[in-house]
Amino acid sequence: MQKIRAIDQQIAHIWMVRTFLKHADEAEEDEDLRDVVRDLYDFILAVGPVDDVDDPAVYMKMAKKKLGRLKRATELYEEIQPEVSGHTNFVMAARSLRLAVDQIIAIVRS
Repeated sequence: MQKIRAIDQQIAHIWMVRTFLKHADEAEEDEDLRDVVRDLYDFILAVGPVDDVDDPAVYMKMAKKKLGRLKRATELYEEIQPEVSGHTNFVMAARSLRLAVDQIIAIVRS
């Protein structure tokens, strides 16, 4: 359960990045940005709330299964972020997302 709680803590950060990007005016104009938002949500939805975890093995299996998509979404956002906006909020969202995803990768692989 410790790994699951650690992943859930990082999901809180991913949720905030997703929410920021989803509500940004730039998302209306950029299909890639909307894809990033959808893929972040896909990971969050797939693993579900930590309080609903009945079987830690199933949770970890799903986290591993969806990790590739989460990594690709992060890489895509890092790639397109300068084109989407150079505003500090978008730059910090990229940093925050990278930090959270790197932590999830480390947890899943440990």
